Amino acid sequence: MIEKEKRRNILTTFPRTFWTANLMEFFERAAYYGLNSVLAVYLVDVLNIEHQAFGLLQGFVYALTYILPIVGGALADRLGYRKVLLVAFSLLSIGYFAAGNFDTYGMIFLFLLIMATGSGLFKPIITGTVARTTTKENSGFGFGVYYWSINLGAFLAPFWVSYIKGFSWRYVFFSSAAWCFLMLLPTIFLYRDPERPESTKSIRQVLKEALLVLSNSRFILLIVVYSCFWILYFQMFGSILWYLRDFIYRAPVDQFMQKIPLLRPFKFDAEFVTIINAGTIVLLVVLVSRITKNLKAFPVMAGGIVIGSCGFLVLAFTQSAWMFILGIAVFSIGEMTAHPKYYSYIGIVAPQEQKAVYMGYAFLYGVFGSLIGTNLGAFLYERILKPIAPTEESIASGVPLASNVLSQVKFFWLIFAVLGVFCLAGMLLYNRFFSEDTPKANRRAWKIMLGIYVVIAAAGVYFFIYSVFLAPQINWKTFVQSLIMLALGGGGMAMSLRRRG
Repeated sequence: MIEKEKRRNILTTFPRTFWTANLMEFFERAAYYGLNSVLAVYLVDVLNIEHQAFGLLQGFVYALTYILPIVGGALADRLGYRKVLLVAFSLLSIGYFAAGNFDTYGMIFLFLLIMATGSGLFKPIITGTVARTTTKENSGFGFGVYYWSINLGAFLAPFWVSYIKGFSWRYVFFSSAAWCFLMLLPTIFLYRDPERPESTKSIRQVLKEALLVLSNSRFILLIVVYSCFWILYFQMFGSILWYLRDFIYRAPVDQFMQKIPLLRPFKFDAEFVTIINAGTIVLLVVLVSRITKNLKAFPVMAGGIVIGSCGFLVLAFTQSAWMFILGIAVFSIGEMTAHPKYYSYIGIVAPQEQKAVYMGYAFLYGVFGSLIGTNLGAFLYERILKPIAPTEESIASGVPLASNVLSQVKFFWLIFAVLGVFCLAGMLLYNRFFSEDTPKANRRAWKIMLGIYVVIAAAGVYFFIYSVFLAPQINWKTFVQSLIMLALGGGGMAMSLRRRG
C-alpha cells in the first residue's frame, strides 16, 4: 500500500511538459517501428527491389537518425525545443506521406531520408526534455517512463500495421504520417520549452567536440567492437523478416492465435518480429533491471552479448515457428541486458575530465551497426538463402526443408552467432588492454584503428574501380557504397594521422 502511494506521488511530481514529451515519443516511435516492421518485405516483395538495394537504403536511413542528433541537439538548445519540434514533425509527416505515394526506389529513398532527418532532429529534444523536467529524486523513474514509451509504441503499432496492410500497403505509410502530423497539435497547444542553461553550444563547438571524440582511437575502438552486437540487432528489420517469409511454416502459430480473441484478427507475419522484440522488453525490462542494477557493468554487458548470440543459435538449429519466436525473444533479453550497462561502461572508460562529452557520442554504435548490419544481412541473404528458398506453396503446406537447404540455413545464421562471439572476444580484449586511459592503451588503440581505416579505404578503392571500370555498366549501388567506404576510411586515416602529429 505504501509502495503504491509512493509511486502515485512520484507520478504527480512530473510537469505537463514531461508527459507531453512522452506522448510524442510514443507516437513517433509507433510511426517509425510500425513502418520499419514491414518495410523490408514491402520493398522487396511488392516493389521488387533487390535485397542489397534495400540494405543500402535502410543503412543510410538508420545511420542518419543516429548522426543528426549531434547537430539537432545544438539547434534545439539555441532555437528552442518547441520550434525544432514543429520542424521535426513536419519533416516526419512529409517524409512518410510522400514515400507512400511513390513506387520508385529513388523517390522512396529521398523521402525516407527526409523522414530520417525529422527523426534525427526529434531524438535529442525528447531526451533533453525528460532530463530537464526530472529531478535527482525522480529521474530514474522518469527515464523508465521514457523507455517504456519507446517500446510500447514499437509493440502496439505493428498490430495496427498488420490490420491495415491488408487494405493497401500505402496505408502503412499514411498511418505513420498521420501519427506524426497529429503530434503537431500537442506541440502547438501543450508543449512548453523546459528551462535550459543560458550558455548553449554553437554548432561550431558541437562539431569541434565531435572531431575531438572521433579522433580518440580508444573510444572509437570500443564503438566499433560493440557495433558488432548491433549488426545482429539490425537483422530484425531485414534478413529475419525475409527468413520468416521464405522458410518458416507459420500455421501452428496462426492456429494458436485463433484461440485468443485479441489475436484472432491477425496472422503471424513480418510485423510480429518487432512485436516480439518490443513486447519482450516491455514485459521483462523491470525484472532484468532489478537483477542487474547492482552488478558491475562489464560482466553484465558481456552476459547480454552471449544471450543475444544464443538467439541466433536458436534460429540456426531449428525451423519451427515457435522456436523462431523463442530465438527473437532470447535475443531481446540479451539486448535489454547488455545495452543499459553499455552506457555505464562508457562512463568508466571515457576520459575523466570529458565524461559528459563522450557519453553524448555513445550512440555511434548505431551508425556502424546500421550501415554494416543492413548491407551485410542483405548481401548474405541474396547469395546464401535466396537461391535455395523453397516455393511459397511448399512452405504453406508444411513440407520439411531438404537437407542441403537446412545446412545453408544453419550456415547463414551461424555467421551472425559467430559475429556475436567475435564481439564478446573483442569486448574481453578491450576490457583487458584498453579500458584504462593510459598512453600505452591509447597508442595500441591508435595502431589498430589506423589499420581498420586503411582496410576500409582499400575496400572502397576496390569497389570504386569495380563499379566504374570493371562492371559491364556502372553499378550505382556499389559506387555509392565505395564512396561511403572511402569517406569513412579516408576520414579516419586523416584524423588518426593528425592526432598523432
